[in-house]
Amino acid sequence: MISEAPAQGYDAAMGVYSRHVFPWVLEAVMAQRVLHRLREEALEPAHGQVLEIGFGTGLNLPHYPGRVHRITGVDSNPGVLRRARRRAAASGIEVEHHGLSAEALPFPDASFDTVVSTFTLCSIPDLGRALAEVRRVLRPGGEFLFLEHGLAPEPAVAAWQRRLNPLWMKVGDGCHLDRDATAEVSGAGFAIERVRSFYLPKSLKFAGYMYLGAARR
Repeated sequence: MISEAPAQGYDAAMGVYSRHVFPWVLEAVMAQRVLHRLREEALEPAHGQVLEIGFGTGLNLPHYPGRVHRITGVDSNPGVLRRARRRAAASGIEVEHHGLSAEALPFPDASFDTVVSTFTLCSIPDLGRALAEVRRVLRPGGEFLFLEHGLAPEPAVAAWQRRLNPLWMKVGDGCHLDRDATAEVSGAGFAIERVRSFYLPKSLKFAGYMYLGAARR
């Protein structure tokens, strides 16, 4: 089940696309079977008090290990909440949902053992601020688990990513093609424990370069 905290910091004038259309697009793209195994691999270390930023429609819920019984979820788009409620009810995991951005988390310092981000760092407007907040709310030694797409190492692919980025951001509700997740997380003061980078099979290279890793506060 989901218990909902009052929404904060969300632009009431957001477009119809972002609120009503994009959640359907997100569901169709992010629910691909090829991503199931990657979600399970990314989430396997999750334990204790868990915060998930960019909770979306709750696609990660079936892939959390059995030891996770409660999650605090953060997402700034209210259009995803209906699907998230259904998934939470089916999963048996208690979810406290906050309708806000990761750039201003309303939690005390050192509140969580694990913070999770899957396909979220690409779309946060002020990523540096959000990562600083993630680091603040993690307990000393806590883990930040991430599964993201972003900047490819091949110059030709990266050039296309930068060229297509303005259009992609409009279609993807602010999603960037050209962010280097590992560099961003490391630059925010986290110690990278492990990271695996690769092209998603059968995907377009400009949209399918992946980062799967863990970092520690």
